[in-house]
Amino acid sequence: MPQMAPIGWLSLFIIFSITFVLFNMMNYYSVLPSSPKSHSLSSIKLNSMNWKW
Repeated sequence: MPQMAPIGWLSLFIIFSITFVLFNMMNYYSVLPSSPKSHSLSSIKLNSMNWKW
């Protein structure tokens, strides 16, 4: 089996790297996180920490 030329390995590395980056970018940007609703923020009760010295 003949050895592959270095330019062949370089082009394969570049092609696979580009497809890897594009695949990861498509997976990252395909999911939109849900923004918190305003009524759910008002239901959170904040306990004030007043220290009694």
